Amino acid sequence: MSDMNKRNLVYFESPSMHELYSCMDQWQQANNRRLLSISVQQDGGNYCCIALTNPTEVVITSADGKNHARVDTDGDLRVFQSRV
Repeated sequence: MSDMNKRNLVYFESPSMHELYSCMDQWQQANNRRLLSISVQQDGGNYCCIALTNPTEVVITSADGKNHARVDTDGDLRVFQSRV
């Protein structure tokens, strides 16, 4: 798994909402990543944001977690039972 997928929490802060938006927009452009969810709060004189990024890898599982989908060597999507 790449380092890019291991951490998906980012923090931003700026003295104004406009600057916070600019900071977050620049981060997205520089990192070519999307923000999945954000929470903006005021802290003292700053606007602060904790954001979650979209993971670069998604694991599809059944509701009980026993089956996993993955792409096999032929490029076909297959479902496999976990070996737990």
